[in-house]
Amino acid sequence: MSAIVSSRDPNAEYLLIGAYIRYSSWTARIVAILEHFKIPYRFSQYNKADPNGLQTIHSQPARLVPTLTVPSLGPNPIHDSLAITEFLAESHPTLPLWPASRRLRALARSLVAEFHSGFGNLRNNYHTNYVARYVGDVPMIPGAVKEVARFLECVDLARRETLEVEVEGPYLFGSFGAADAFYWPVLWRLRTYGFDLSAASPLAREWIVTMWKDPVLVELGRQMFVDAENPETRVPEYEGIFPGKAEMVRFDDGVAYVPSFE
Repeated sequence: MSAIVSSRDPNAEYLLIGAYIRYSSWTARIVAILEHFKIPYRFSQYNKADPNGLQTIHSQPARLVPTLTVPSLGPNPIHDSLAITEFLAESHPTLPLWPASRRLRALARSLVAEFHSGFGNLRNNYHTNYVARYVGDVPMIPGAVKEVARFLECVDLARRETLEVEVEGPYLFGSFGAADAFYWPVLWRLRTYGFDLSAASPLAREWIVTMWKDPVLVELGRQMFVDAENPETRVPEYEGIFPGKAEMVRFDDGVAYVPSFE
């Protein structure tokens, strides 16, 4: 069990149960929120390729992770990253998980929900793997390429609307919020599989660079590389997914990564 969290508190009411986040965009979303806003929590990570890890997931409601256990709410934990996010926003109303502007808040929820329930080609064919990159002939499924284009459109839209209502800050809706946490793991996939980012607008490019330089996210990335040194955290099915075409290698310097838009 690795200690990723900087705001870990053994007396915290919140207990987050999830997979090792270098393989789990669902869990990573919640960790990014908890870390960015320094919300005290405990974190129990598991490897879903391990029998004990499978036992962990099978003991959760709907056999899904992440789950957030909150004793004051009773015996039923909250499952699903979007439900957990809404609970955290409700429980910590002074934190800007969602934009203060009603107009921006509506858009933020729409864009988060769109990715949460869609982008199936990208999600199902290009597994999350933070510390890896593929070299060689990486198959580019047309549906996934279209989804990447839509992702970049969503980022551009969020930034344009935010500037339109004169909200300051470099994140999707000004300050870091739920939308950034949900869209952050998409950047991993784009990096791991070498998707073409040349069509990204100037505003989308600025946001991408902001996210890769964000100190909280950089530290989480560093910890994921530390986790990867432990073979017990490895999930084989998420590695070597293009046999005979592309080879998976460790990313050369994932923490100090600067994206290329050429």
